Amino acid sequence: MAAPLSQDLRRRLVQAVEAGSSAREAAWRFAVSESAAIKLIRRVRETGSTAPARIGGYRKPLLAGHEVLLRELTSAKDNITLAGIQAALVARGIEAGCLTTIWSTLRRLGLSHKKTF
Repeated sequence: MAAPLSQDLRRRLVQAVEAGSSAREAAWRFAVSESAAIKLIRRVRETGSTAPARIGGYRKPLLAGHEVLLRELTSAKDNITLAGIQAALVARGIEAGCLTTIWSTLRRLGLSHKKTF
């Protein structure tokens, strides 16, 4: 993923468009893609700011809030597998996701499970 354009370049691009150039002409002049210039001008018109939008973010783990249940499942049955945990979660109406999701949650919590049947 490419980094956002510098604030200086953004300001100069917007100033060129405000001075009468089209977004495409300004893009050619400052050696940026036409789509980047067009999107920047649209953003300035909508928000009034040349600041780039936030990149990335945080996504809450799928099984957040079910830590107590996972502890109960792994401690009650010493021989429960990931597939068994997944089936128990689905039976309780919890979207379990894939086995990797369950494994990473157990690892984050410091819990273990039976590796094979």
